[in-house]
Amino acid sequence: MADAKRAREIIDGLPTDATKALLEVTELLESLNQAEGFRLNRRFESIGLLEAAVREHQRTLLRVYLFNPRQQKYYENQLWNCATGFGKQLEGAYALCVRQYDSGFSGITSIGVSLPVIMARAVRALTFQLKWALFRYGPVEPRIWGAIAGLYRFAEQRGVADGVILVYPGEPARSSVQREFLRAMMLAASSPDSLLPLHQEIAARAIAHLAGAFRVSTSPEGCTHCFDLALTKPPQRLFQEVQPTESLRYFGPGEALGGLEQLAAQIASGGIPEDFHLAGSYEPQLVAAVLERLAHTWSLTPPVRGTERRQTAGHATVVPGLKELLSTLAQSAGENLEPGQPKSAESWVVDNMSDGGYGAILPPKTSDWVRVGTLVGLKSETSQDWAVGLIRRITIDEHNPRRVGIQVLTKAAVSLALSMADTMTSLDFNLSTEPGVLLDALPDAEGDVGVLLCTGVLNGVFKARDKLELKARDQTLRVRLAQIVEAGEGFDWARLKVLQEGA
Repeated sequence: MADAKRAREIIDGLPTDATKALLEVTELLESLNQAEGFRLNRRFESIGLLEAAVREHQRTLLRVYLFNPRQQKYYENQLWNCATGFGKQLEGAYALCVRQYDSGFSGITSIGVSLPVIMARAVRALTFQLKWALFRYGPVEPRIWGAIAGLYRFAEQRGVADGVILVYPGEPARSSVQREFLRAMMLAASSPDSLLPLHQEIAARAIAHLAGAFRVSTSPEGCTHCFDLALTKPPQRLFQEVQPTESLRYFGPGEALGGLEQLAAQIASGGIPEDFHLAGSYEPQLVAAVLERLAHTWSLTPPVRGTERRQTAGHATVVPGLKELLSTLAQSAGENLEPGQPKSAESWVVDNMSDGGYGAILPPKTSDWVRVGTLVGLKSETSQDWAVGLIRRITIDEHNPRRVGIQVLTKAAVSLALSMADTMTSLDFNLSTEPGVLLDALPDAEGDVGVLLCTGVLNGVFKARDKLELKARDQTLRVRLAQIVEAGEGFDWARLKVLQEGA
């Protein structure tokens, strides 16, 4: 890499396979980081050449990781290790340039105006590592927080933190060290542990789009979070007054909150605007839903828990997914000839609960199916009924095992059978009967009941306006689809309107 011609030959000879190319460039960056005698300008140029050579490979690897969640664990680990290894060496390379600049290394005069660019790239490489750590719900290495803090503090001391720059040639928008810092802070402040990795990526793109409107200050007014530049800890929500220090920085969405709400409304009504660069193809409804969730998270008023959390201690038998739950309910009702506990069942420790959900500790060897948005059936040691919930949050830290937060949809699941009403007068003579789970014993104030059905039942087997017959226990109801509340992996959570006799 010390010779420009040889460097170009190396880059031209990189593999076409994304993973292999990234691994090779990671090795080159590592050797470059250990090499002595490089002029600073030549080091910076070499890093830029290597990074540019695999930019498209980074996007390819990200798409494979996000859009193929069912891939084998070994292959997923390979992708994750490849991405994080590259990010670590890239950050190390730019951080070395910053240190050498500060030490007056050879070549400094020719790249002096590029110091903010080097620092911004270093922070972005750290944010890249942060993002991939969050894909697995942590823990985030303290070194990442410490490095982000150190770079931003150095930029402030040099008076270049808020200078607007072009971080990479050809990028559609300019940035600054401060904006790159805020991209990392706002990503961490967006409750990523409650978002699927794909949704985290959409959130990160929205944060990059709105970065110029975020607020950072030495005072808490108008801010939602704080971050201490002297520590190696993640940012914290301002639930109460924090003792101010010289190294404490307050930040929040600022004017970006209004921009986020406008962007979500625009996407919901007219599609994704051209200047919102998602680096991939996404359904507008999905993007709008993620942005609306971000707006709730970024609110200046912290989200408040709806019901009191109570500490408890006990075990619960857990089964994954709607099909397993339906099989388990059938077994409990004596319809399944195979007695005993479901083969897929696991035992989790429930350590807190509220009227709206549970907090649970997962066993060390929990299957790979545990993800945000997964539907689970739960039965405690003292209950006769199966509860049904959705995993809403996954957290991992250095000292504790993996934990989940579960939103409870019902504490007493009841099997149902759904079929067409008045099949003799139906033109398609659909005699299909579909199983599901009834979530409500009685209709709510709107005359609706909640149900869980397998994906495709309500917009495939049956049509949206069909009159349906719901049978559960000893009651029969005539119903029609009111709304699909949430579509998840293998299930639709819906509200059905209970029709009056003769309707």
